[in-house]
Amino acid sequence: MDQIENQIQIRKRLGRGLSSLLGSDDDSPEPTNLPGAASAGTAPGELRQVPVTAIERNPFQPRTEFEESALRELKDSIQQHGVLQPLLVRAAPNGGWQLIAGERRWLAAKSAGLATVPCRVLVLEDQQVSEVALEENLKRKDLNVLEKAQAFQDYLQRFGKTIEELSKQLSLDRSTVSNMVRLLELPESVKQSLRADKISAGHARALLSLPATEQQSLCQRIESETLSVRATEAAVRDLLASTKADDGTVPFNATSKSKTKTAPTQHVVSLQSQLRDLLGVPVEIKLKGKESGQIIITFSSNDDFERVLRVVRRAA
Repeated sequence: MDQIENQIQIRKRLGRGLSSLLGSDDDSPEPTNLPGAASAGTAPGELRQVPVTAIERNPFQPRTEFEESALRELKDSIQQHGVLQPLLVRAAPNGGWQLIAGERRWLAAKSAGLATVPCRVLVLEDQQVSEVALEENLKRKDLNVLEKAQAFQDYLQRFGKTIEELSKQLSLDRSTVSNMVRLLELPESVKQSLRADKISAGHARALLSLPATEQQSLCQRIESETLSVRATEAAVRDLLASTKADDGTVPFNATSKSKTKTAPTQHVVSLQSQLRDLLGVPVEIKLKGKESGQIIITFSSNDDFERVLRVVRRAA
């Protein structure tokens, strides 16, 4: 009965956005009366000492690099005070333990030569473990923006979730998650500039409106001319306007009689944004009259296509 109640409490805490489960700060002290090594039947949520060599990395960890200086500082702190906040672990298939949260503490503890570390044992499914990893990293220590984007994308594809569902789970604005995922559409050369901090996420988002070749060209301009985000957005508008004029689709000197396409209303733009966030791919609404038109869904990979199908089938 106690074990069932423990599980219920863990799930309730997860439902509150994971923050209560993870604690207030990644490395903040959390004094505890830690028991000695417990039996294999440790109840969920119980604290125990676990050998550092028996712990394996979280397979859903979005972070791929850890700052060496920060790890050295944490190592020095652990050598002086010990591990003050328990790691979160679950039983691993191989009989050891798998990290849920606290990889920096685990790495620093290994570096400090500790034989065991305090751990709180939880029983969580893969999806919950992935959500904890996202929560811990996104809310506490800044990830590279592309690491965040890839982590979001992996979660959406692995668990068949929508952007709206993920944004609610992480208490983030839906457009924030959607804009982050779209950064993965950038050409590799632009991604490299973003990883190297030669351009910012704001620059990268502005570039998304352009074709790949123009994205690369403007990215080079941003670096060479040190363009601000606002200047980049203005350059993007100029390039798009020039493209439309060259194609003859919407000439700027056209009269109202010669226009073949009108700008979408704010309501239509809002609906397009909602559909894009829901499906995770570009969506365009083309109206042909008061009650007719088209919804154009653009996908660029099999994963995108399958995710759209899952959303549509779930709605049906």
